[in-house]
Amino acid sequence: MKISIAQFKSKLGAVDENFSTAARLIEAAQNSDAILLPELWSTGYYPTPVEKFADKDGERTKKFLCAAAEKFSVNIIGGSVIVTSGGKIFNRCLVANRRGEIVASYDKTHLFSFAKENDVFCAGEKISTFELDGVECGAAICYDLRFPEFIRKIALAGAEIIFIPAAWSLKRLTPRQILTKARAIENQIFVVFANSSGKSEIINPRGEILAESERGEEILTAEINLRERAEVIGAMNLLADRNLSVDN
Repeated sequence: MKISIAQFKSKLGAVDENFSTAARLIEAAQNSDAILLPELWSTGYYPTPVEKFADKDGERTKKFLCAAAEKFSVNIIGGSVIVTSGGKIFNRCLVANRRGEIVASYDKTHLFSFAKENDVFCAGEKISTFELDGVECGAAICYDLRFPEFIRKIALAGAEIIFIPAAWSLKRLTPRQILTKARAIENQIFVVFANSSGKSEIINPRGEILAESERGEEILTAEINLRERAEVIGAMNLLADRNLSVDN
């Protein structure tokens, strides 16, 4: 499975321009099987007041992702965008398959209080898994990475690949690089981390870097061989070996 990350730093509040940039990068990566966009790519992280920049029910984003996915016959994990729904504001990831259908929606569950996200966004309340080309996948957003029990739930739900759009400050690059590897190793999954600030990564279940970007606009691509995951699990099945008696 050929995976690409469309890494770019959005211009704050310049929604039309950011949509144009995303369209250009998706076209450039069209020969991939799946393309991942960063967190809050349509607005930047994050303009205020957020309600002024929110996509009502995600309609513009859905039309954009579905049209691009169908045009290029590629799966698109649409990073995340600011969405208003039912009078609430969410940081939402939408996923479109090759046929131009929305197959998943995920709202960021862990809100980054350091940046006061919890003052403006509502937290999601459930994990999201979805199938792309017969492969079970999951989604998380940025700060979710710091919560191992949350990523574990996605792995236990059957995800082989977890896609994580982010706007992660490079001031905290070292812990993030440790966390992506740790989440991959402990759950024996592929981690695809798209960061608007740069240094995006694609990690295999052994915690090895398959591809890493620089800091500017870039298409980062790697081939994911799912047989590699089967080999890792065949040698040492961590999830099967869990002893849950200590939790009872």
